[in-house]
Amino acid sequence: MTGKQMVNVLMCLLPFLAGCRGVSQSPDDGKPQVALIMKSLANEFFATMAEGAAQHQAEHAEQYELIVNGIKDERDLSRQVALVEEMIAANVDAIVIAPADSKALVPVLKRAQLNGITVVNIDNKLDDEVLQDSGTSIPFVGPDNRAGARKIAEHLASQLESDDRVAILEGIRTSFNGRQRRLGFEDAMSAAGIEIIDSQSAQWEMSQANQIASAMLSEHPQLKAILACNDSMALGALAAVKSSGKAGEIKIIGFDNISAVQQAILAGQIVATADQHGDELAAFGIDYALRILHDVTLPAVDHETPVDLITVNKLQ
Repeated sequence: MTGKQMVNVLMCLLPFLAGCRGVSQSPDDGKPQVALIMKSLANEFFATMAEGAAQHQAEHAEQYELIVNGIKDERDLSRQVALVEEMIAANVDAIVIAPADSKALVPVLKRAQLNGITVVNIDNKLDDEVLQDSGTSIPFVGPDNRAGARKIAEHLASQLESDDRVAILEGIRTSFNGRQRRLGFEDAMSAAGIEIIDSQSAQWEMSQANQIASAMLSEHPQLKAILACNDSMALGALAAVKSSGKAGEIKIIGFDNISAVQQAILAGQIVATADQHGDELAAFGIDYALRILHDVTLPAVDHETPVDLITVNKLQ
């Protein structure tokens, strides 16, 4: 199934999943209700995440009910806050959330906890300082984004010369995972002695990445590589490289391992990406939420999940 097909299937499933309060129609069957709240539904990564969660629930239908929600645009913070408020009003047992912003979602998630709801953070880690200032502890289940980004960038650096120049397409700067990926890229480039001559936020979006990468290529003709903090932006950069007539001259890396980038890697158009196992990430978070529900004395500690380097050799 293509990324576009997965998004279409998800959009068809969402009204059913949200409207019927999960798989069961009965709120009195004794099973806990778990709400999965994601970021951009237009991003194949989150479509894959929703599919993985639905499959996990189908395999554990006797254990819990699932409600799936998400926002259309990763910058729509107010809508994601509203979704959490709706789940508080629905009195769900647990919320598993990939927050669009590492700081802005903390207050409403604290309200959820005060209402007796178990909260587990996945994908994009909530800001430790904001959590501490609010007196809130929310466990994070997800990958080490900095280590993952460093791994991809080290692979790229092995194909560059020490005097080459590169640029970074950042995600939303208030998102922890975006900052960590940028730092991982910087770690690898610094160790290789390669200069980063430009670094700008494209807000995780393909169209913005296309425009910004086009400007970077025009302003910095010596540019040899673009390091994108997610695959959508990597695809935007690839389109810009093709439009500039520099296909094959500019190396690109991404992060998320979506199907379109896999095809670009196989075609030799993108060097590498990172697989943080989006199809399993929500399931990891749901499993941990269920453990907490079954054992309220369980310490709320972070759990690191795998992230792997994906290159052409891995895909062949």
